[in-house]
Formats: sequence, structure tokens, C-alpha cells
Amino acid sequence: MISDISLIGIAIFLVSLVISLSFHESMHAFMAFWLGDDTANEQGRLTINPLKHIDPFTTVLLPMVLLLFGYPPFLIAKPVPFNPYRVRWGDFGAALVGLAGPLSNLLLAFVGVSLLRVFGLVDGTLVYDSLYLFVQLNIAIFVFNMIPFPPLDGSRVLYAVAPDPLRAVMKQIESFGIMGIVLFMFLLFPLLIPIVSYVNTFLLQIFLG
Repeated sequence: MISDISLIGIAIFLVSLVISLSFHESMHAFMAFWLGDDTANEQGRLTINPLKHIDPFTTVLLPMVLLLFGYPPFLIAKPVPFNPYRVRWGDFGAALVGLAGPLSNLLLAFVGVSLLRVFGLVDGTLVYDSLYLFVQLNIAIFVFNMIPFPPLDGSRVLYAVAPDPLRAVMKQIESFGIMGIVLFMFLLFPLLIPIVSYVNTFLLQIFLG
């Protein structure tokens, strides 16, 4: 596999990350637009252009600070705005908008695996290792984003079927914005790491066999 400290490895990781996050966010925008909400389109987010989806703080500064203090790097692309009251099918339409991003990463992982198998690439070559990393990254993005904690995408799915008391709690958490995510990463996520790791490994085994 590509060395974690090699410049080539870092470059491949960053390129894979930019592609994966840009595709993820643009699919949110396209799904919202298809369901009748043009908020993202009005703000120029109906595109896979990465410059439209990068947030200076959460995509660049936050992971740099975490690395500086010895924590695992964590970043968030600029959330795609959408109005849940303007999409068709109400809460279920909003859930589809939420699902569009993570499912796009599963699709990218499938494309990566397909390329590995169709071209019969050999383990240890640069192309094989690059695609393998691309698959791993997209599965990890899918698993993380499906955690049903606001404002992660999985919370949209949970909200569509949740009872009113739980919805009220989720709305309160989402109102915290980026601080809610920071608290989640440092307080709740460490407790979920075993579950997330298991699901991530399970999906990798399915995809990569």
C-alpha cells in the first residue's frame, strides 16, 4: 500500500478526498433540485467544482489544527443548503436529499472496485494502491455520514421516521451548528469508534472480497 508519509501518498489521498467530497456535496444539491428546491442552484452548488464545496474553516483549518494537537484529522465540506419545506414528499424527500451524498460515495467505491477487477490491476502497483485507497476513503465517508447525529446525513433519515420528542431533541442539537459537530467528535464519536470500525471493515470485505 502507499506509504502514509510519502508525498505521492499524501497527494493521492488529497485528490481522492477532493473528488469524493465534491461528488458527495453535489449529489445533495442535484437531489434537492430534482425534488423541487432550487436553493442550492441559486448559490451555485449544482456543480462538482470542488472550489464550490470547500469551507476554509471546516475543510482546511480544522484538520490542520487537529493534526497539530495530535488528533486524527477530521474535516467537513461546506454543507449544501436546501429548504426541507420546498422538496416533494416532505420529510421523506429531505431524507432522500440526505441519502444522496453518502450513497454517491458507495457508488464511487463500486466504480473503484470495478476498475480494479476489470483491468486486473496488481497489488503493490501505484494505480492499484491509489484505487484501493479511493475505495477505502469513500466507504469511510459513507459510514461516517450515515451516523444519525445532526447535522450528519444519517440524521435526515432518522428524522423522517422519528417520533416528535426525538425530533425536538434533534432540532436542538442541529441548532448548535459546527459546535455540535465538534462536541460530537470529541465526546460521542470516540464511543462509536468500535461500531464504525466494524461496519467499515464489513463493507470493505463486501466490496473488496
